[in-house]
Amino acid sequence: MSQDSIQHDNEGTASPAVLPPDPSRRFWLGTACAVGGVAGVATAVPFVASMSPSERAKAAGAPVTVNLNMIAPGTMLTVEWQGKPVWILHRTQEMIDGLKNNDPFLADPLSDRPGFTPEFAKNIDRSRKPEWFVCVGICTHLGCSPSPRFAVGGGEGMPSDWDGGFLCPCHGSMFDLAGRVFKNQPAPDNLEVPPYYFIDDNNIMVGLDKAAG
Repeated sequence: MSQDSIQHDNEGTASPAVLPPDPSRRFWLGTACAVGGVAGVATAVPFVASMSPSERAKAAGAPVTVNLNMIAPGTMLTVEWQGKPVWILHRTQEMIDGLKNNDPFLADPLSDRPGFTPEFAKNIDRSRKPEWFVCVGICTHLGCSPSPRFAVGGGEGMPSDWDGGFLCPCHGSMFDLAGRVFKNQPAPDNLEVPPYYFIDDNNIMVGLDKAAG
């Protein structure tokens, strides 16, 4: 994908001069904008109180087990963890092979910037296994949720040399199929990779990076 293809007119959509230093604070910044400030947050208290014990545990960050058998190659499943959408993408071999083409055009191709990529995901795939990509589906700009744009080429309003990835519709930030942000985008960082591990070949645990014990 060429550099010219990913340039955008960001007038009026530049990142704030000072951004919160970690993913969770950026997420809540975006949430506060979305609900209209403190009043919106306050109205959620009665709803939280009415949750079942399992729902409260999930909102508080309890780990989530996901069966991978339901996710066909080339498709993605969304689950909730800590009140955030977590994407689980079953990448095809073509998707995996295309990742290396993006490196020259990415802002942080090796995921060196702190706070968004655990050590186990500091590779070109940003994953424990190349075919499985797990990330928090929240843009690192202002907390919007990007949309999948998996079709290769100029379909879905993307550049003609697009290799597949994600587009944030709010301000136009683009990410590849490893959640790595392209250069000169409003989003300052790659999509966050949460802690997770493989229980076995067919199941993962989102919310922990290894089994207890």
